[in-house]
Amino acid sequence: MQKEDFKHFPKIRNRLYEVVFGTETPEGKAFDIVLLVAIILSIVVVMLESVKDIKQNFVELLDILEWTFTIIFSIEYFLRIFISRQPKKYIFGFFGIIDLIALLPTYISLFVVGGSYLVVIRAIRLLRIFRILKLSRYLEEAAVLATAMSGARRKILVFMGAVFTLVMITGTFMYLIEGGENGFTSIPRSIYWAVVTVTTVGYGDIAPQTVLGQTFATFLMLTGYAIIAVPTGIMTSEINKASKKSKSKGRICDRCETSNPMEANYCMKCGERLQKK
Repeated sequence: MQKEDFKHFPKIRNRLYEVVFGTETPEGKAFDIVLLVAIILSIVVVMLESVKDIKQNFVELLDILEWTFTIIFSIEYFLRIFISRQPKKYIFGFFGIIDLIALLPTYISLFVVGGSYLVVIRAIRLLRIFRILKLSRYLEEAAVLATAMSGARRKILVFMGAVFTLVMITGTFMYLIEGGENGFTSIPRSIYWAVVTVTTVGYGDIAPQTVLGQTFATFLMLTGYAIIAVPTGIMTSEINKASKKSKSKGRICDRCETSNPMEANYCMKCGERLQKK
């Protein structure tokens, strides 16, 4: 091959980049929509494969479809690396890692039975729909939620530590009160009962039989309602703080996702009219 054969390669590569990574052009949006449909169909195939009757009657077709989707996604993944202007940024970025993880289950199934069912991880790739449909304001709200969760993590950890201590102590007491003859055969099993009770789940597989045990359980059930309200209050407070902080940063452009001053009506980068909050 002569060197002249590659003279148009950069131009083609840039065009492919606009289609694969961009959503500004009709071709780019169409590519991502087709990709999302393929992801949904591949997940449906895995779900159908878990149905015994369908798998017995259509096992070969399901295998062909699964490997077809996997090959398509593999080509897409390596194409993204090849045409990316910053390959390392894509490979180690959020979407790059998710794209890779979504490929692995089918290949793992060659060595591990049932590994293909992990293909449902591909559902995470559907997050691209926010980018495709220009729902940047939803991404902004997601960032607010992530900030709130980060701000609340220490309080939640302290709270979870207190809850763990409570269920450990109450479980031990219930083991001493009820004993093995009433189903509380060990402290771990009694702690399991305490967790089920304090979370108000109430499976009913273990229940106290003595008056003292039932009284103790009543106290724990009432305590459970108060416990459930604590993390809700913590998260509500943190979300309010994060929301106020986000609003102070400015208005986000739906087109290029640039942060603009609150008083701006048009994006200072691309000129897009800003949505009113």
